[in-house]
Amino acid sequence: MSLKNPEIRFTYQYEEGYGPHYVNGALGGVSPRGEIIANFFFEKPVLPTMVANEITPGGTIGGEIAEEPADMRNSFVRAVSTGIILNYDNALNLHAWLGEKIKELEFLQQGQGAMKPGPREFGH
Repeated sequence: MSLKNPEIRFTYQYEEGYGPHYVNGALGGVSPRGEIIANFFFEKPVLPTMVANEITPGGTIGGEIAEEPADMRNSFVRAVSTGIILNYDNALNLHAWLGEKIKELEFLQQGQGAMKPGPREFGH
């Protein structure tokens, strides 16, 4: 008779409004309670709130003559989409999991073909 290891099953439930967000940066730190806080953002150029164009003698829209904000070409927005708060142990687990995903990505980028996928989640 073979002995079977006990098992546990996790069911994933997606909250209403769930959707992955593209991010290209994070800002955060360590809270007074010793938790790591990371707020994720997408950095992009500022979009104008107003653009004025001239009307040509023929009645068509011509070139831009004004835009607001005036310093738009030197301004950027960091649109914060979400954040996370991790305790020490979960931060270590996430760090290890991300390290494995980075190794997988580097392997794929080197064009070395198929590879054995690692764990799909962290927290083990």
